[in-house]
Amino acid sequence: MSATLVTGIAELVTNDPARERGLLGIVEDAAIVLDDDRVNWIGSAHDAPDADDHLDLAGRAVLPGFVDSHSHLVFAGDRSAEFAARMTGTPYDGGGIAVTREATRAASDDELRALVAARVQEMAALGTTTIEIKSGYGLSIGEEVRALRIAREFTADTTYLGAHVVPPEHRGDRAAYVDLCSGAMLEACAPHARWIDVFCEPHSEFAFTKDEARQILTAGRERDLLLRLHGNQLGHGPGVQLAVELGAASVDHCTYLSDADVDALAGSDTVATLLPGVEFSTRSPYPDARRLVDAGVDVALASDCNPGTCYSSSMPLMVALAVREMGMSPEEAVYAATAGSARSLRREDIGGIRPGTSVQHLAVLSAPSYRHLAYRAGMPIAQRFDLAGLRLAH
Repeated sequence: MSATLVTGIAELVTNDPARERGLLGIVEDAAIVLDDDRVNWIGSAHDAPDADDHLDLAGRAVLPGFVDSHSHLVFAGDRSAEFAARMTGTPYDGGGIAVTREATRAASDDELRALVAARVQEMAALGTTTIEIKSGYGLSIGEEVRALRIAREFTADTTYLGAHVVPPEHRGDRAAYVDLCSGAMLEACAPHARWIDVFCEPHSEFAFTKDEARQILTAGRERDLLLRLHGNQLGHGPGVQLAVELGAASVDHCTYLSDADVDALAGSDTVATLLPGVEFSTRSPYPDARRLVDAGVDVALASDCNPGTCYSSSMPLMVALAVREMGMSPEEAVYAATAGSARSLRREDIGGIRPGTSVQHLAVLSAPSYRHLAYRAGMPIAQRFDLAGLRLAH
């Protein structure tokens, strides 16, 4: 394939600390050379080499594609009435997941596949290039396998979440469901998943205790699945400490943290993944991202796109909320939504721009700077980098 020189990049966010231009490794008035669908060269436009083709972005910014490391895209049904009730004071306790389970079970494979495809396309249109997708709305062996099999068609980062909640038919015998999640259901789902996750939350009767979560996660690790954890969402609890103890790649939500939780995260390789769309959609307190960043904790941002607590797949919205509501600078929020989330997925091929990066992992803004993601909140200024589409537009 021919090489393409891309110029007119007002600001190139590389997330490469070797460039010594702040956290984001910014190159101003930049150029990149794309060769065989990969970045071949990065630098100042004044130093750019010749190439077979040329594209001028006319002052737009280029950055790594957003990495959405927490989503629940395999679902059917509608819970807008639940959202409206929350806006008038009904608290969230996880019980609505059963509503989604019934709608998802009733949908055909083709219907679910079409729903996921539409959501993934929506995410790409907003600059997201990598996604993690969880199961968790089937809560039976066959349905959990089906969800993971469909999710696998869209991403390699699939997560087995049979331990999303204890379904109604098992609430009289929780131990039997925990055994199912850590036994037969795990055995069936493991071939279709890279990750295992548990909703560990003592403040919900539907979620899992520390001991239950430990049993399920340990069993998953024995099947060579990597660990993630929903923790500390509804109140103070054991999720963060358990995630650090087990060496989980990420503990997600982190809304309620003690000093000991923050210290544990700061001394570990576990990423704190913050999901501000949930707080926006549930009228809950936002996590204190400033406290985590200042303590040296690795922080990621993700959407938690799901039908109950955040039916938004917009990573630019998450960046804006992190800046407006959680004390992050625009620079820190963009880094968390790209490099931070990549670390939470233990991926080194995404979250930055360097020679060898696939063009599929780039995003472009119809704006001159990453700062516009928070500055122009709610505006569709980010999109996946599509060389053919950009050429046509040019």
